Amino acid sequence: MSYTTLVPTRVLAEHLQEATWRLFDCRHELTQPGLGAAQYAEGHIPGAVHAHMDRDLAAPPNGANGRHPLPSPEAFAAWLGRQGLRPTDQVVAYDASGGTAAARLWWMLRWVGHEAVAVLDGGFTAWRKEGRPVTASVPRVAPTRYPGKPRADAEVDAARIVAHLGHADMMIIDARSAERYRGEKEPIDPVAGRIPGSRNRFCGLNLAPDGRFKDAATLRSEFDALLDGLAPGAVVHSCGSGVAACHNLLAMEVAGLSGSRLYPGSWSEWIADPARPREQD
Repeated sequence: MSYTTLVPTRVLAEHLQEATWRLFDCRHELTQPGLGAAQYAEGHIPGAVHAHMDRDLAAPPNGANGRHPLPSPEAFAAWLGRQGLRPTDQVVAYDASGGTAAARLWWMLRWVGHEAVAVLDGGFTAWRKEGRPVTASVPRVAPTRYPGKPRADAEVDAARIVAHLGHADMMIIDARSAERYRGEKEPIDPVAGRIPGSRNRFCGLNLAPDGRFKDAATLRSEFDALLDGLAPGAVVHSCGSGVAACHNLLAMEVAGLSGSRLYPGSWSEWIADPARPREQD
C-alpha cells in the first residue's frame, strides 16, 4: 500500500526501519531561513534528510519570479538523486508548522511524477509529543539518477491567470490569512492586496485543534461550500510565494477533490509586474 496524501505517525513508526520509506525534514521559518537546518541538526526523525526551502525546494528569485520560484525539473530531479531517492520509494515529508512546508515538497514530487508521497499528519510536533524516536545522526545515502518528468497539468502561470480573469472556468483560492487577502496588512511582500476575483481559504483552516488535518468529510464539506459546484480542475491555488497554497491543494486531495492546480509564483510574482491588476477591500 502506498500513501499519497497523509500518513499517520503510528504508520510511519511501523515502517521506520524500511529502506523503501524515505523521510524528508522540511522544517522552515520564513523570517529565520537557517532555523530549519539548525533544528534538523539538533534532532530529527531517524532516517530523515533535510530539505531546505530556499536552497532545495526553490530556485533563486530574480525580482520577477516570486519569493520561492520553482527550480527547473532537471535541477529538482538532480537534487532528489543526490538524496538517493528511487521512483518506487514511499516518501514522507514533515515539518513543525502544520504541514505547510512539507506540502510544498509533496506537491513538487507529484509535479515530477512521484505519486507515493505523503505528509506526516501532525508533523514533528505530534511525533515528539508521542515520545517517538529522534536522532541527530545524519543518514548516509547512495546517490541515484532520479528520472523526474514534470506534469504539464500541475501548474498554471501568470499569463494564463490574466487570460482567465473574470471567467467562470477558473477559481483562484488564496491560502493567506484573511487580513493579507483583504489587503489590510502585508508583512512580507511590498504590495498588499490580492489577485482580482480570488477567494480566500486560509490554509490553517485545514487543521483540527490538535494540529492534524481535519477528516476528509469535513474538508469535503468546507471546500464544496467554497467551490459552489465548480469542478476541482477549475481551481488554481495561490498564496504569497507558492508554499502555503500547496497546503490547500493537499487538503482538497484529502477531501477527494482531485485535479486542482498551483500558481507557483503566487502574489509575490504577480505584483512584480505593475500591469497585472490587483484588488483589495
